[in-house]
Amino acid sequence: MKDKIELSKSHLLLIPSYNTGALLKNTVTEALQQWLPVWVIIDGSDDGSETLLQSLQAEYPDALLVIKTSENRGKGAAVLTGVIQAKQQGFSHVLTMDADYQHPASFIKQFMQASAANPKAMILGEPVFDDSAPMIRVKGRQISNWWASLETLGWGIHDSLFGMRIYPIEDLIAVMYSTRWARRFDFEPEVAVRMAWRGVPVINIATPVRYISLQEGGVSQFKYVRDNVLLTGMHIRLFCGFLLRLPKLLLCNRKVSKL
Repeated sequence: MKDKIELSKSHLLLIPSYNTGALLKNTVTEALQQWLPVWVIIDGSDDGSETLLQSLQAEYPDALLVIKTSENRGKGAAVLTGVIQAKQQGFSHVLTMDADYQHPASFIKQFMQASAANPKAMILGEPVFDDSAPMIRVKGRQISNWWASLETLGWGIHDSLFGMRIYPIEDLIAVMYSTRWARRFDFEPEVAVRMAWRGVPVINIATPVRYISLQEGGVSQFKYVRDNVLLTGMHIRLFCGFLLRLPKLLLCNRKVSKL
């Protein structure tokens, strides 16, 4: 008999989804077996994937909430929609994970435990790739990681793009309100950098990631040209912001090194 999972009042699991198809139900099913509550933000999907969650909603009426927005506004906007409501309901932290079945639900408790022990920190997944990972994506994120490290003076962001991570909600909302960007594919790297600028500590957890091929039913909203242009513009903006904040960052890093 499985141990009963208690409903957390502080840590929420949030899954943004856009046209993820059948993989959404797989992701949510496994997540519910590891943590409660789980919220799913259907970001203007038109594939009917939210209907696949109806049986789970009936099974977990007090633990699974599905919120659907009228139009697709981007991953960051979907997360912001969720965390604003989460703050209103008294949650202090949010764990985000992708809806496309790439992130391991078995690691949810490890993330939550790390956050409970270090409530001021953001807990970042550091992806461990297998042979299924497209090399062009692996190399591309190495470039983004290099920039993120520079823009934060090596604050400790091991991976700027991985979507399985925990944020203190107060800090996340403050960061999101500080910029009109970070609403789409630029969400994870920009938020990680801006959280570091706020002095939020980082804890990295090595986390396996799986890439599911199109033949296996995998989906991806990543558009190589569009999203790389978006990321390039983002790092230009962040680097300019980094230069303006450089004296403060140097002082902050000096204080941290003395601890």
